[in-house]
This record gives sequence, structure tokens and C-alpha cells, in this order.
Amino acid sequence: MPSMTTSKVSRWDQHGREHIVHVRKSGMQRQLSCDTCDWSKGAQFLPWLKAEEHLAEAHQATVDPTAT
Repeated sequence: MPSMTTSKVSRWDQHGREHIVHVRKSGMQRQLSCDTCDWSKGAQFLPWLKAEEHLAEAHQATVDPTAT
């Protein structure tokens, strides 16, 4: 059985709320899941980009907390 690893993509909206999409990796497949709206999706390629797109489109969360 392949090991499971997890990372996250977080962005802030214009009201200062944090939104997080978790990226879980198992083998070649990644599973995305949003903490805010329970959205989830499988992604084999570019999972972090798909997570950023979801945060921007669904939650208008575009501010990267790691960028200064």
C-alpha cells in the first residue's frame, strides 16, 4: 500500500479569513479537499494549481500568506 502524504494550499480573502485546501498524495493520485466548503476533487497533474484556482473562484481568496 502506498504511503499517504499531506500538504496544504492556504489563501486569505479580502475579509481576512483563511481558506485551506488540503492536498493528499497516495501514489500518483492526489485528492484535494477544501476546509471551507467541503469541495473535493481528484487530480493527477498540477494539484496545487487546481487548489489555488478553487480558492480564487469559490472563495475570492487570493492573498498568499507566504508572499511578502
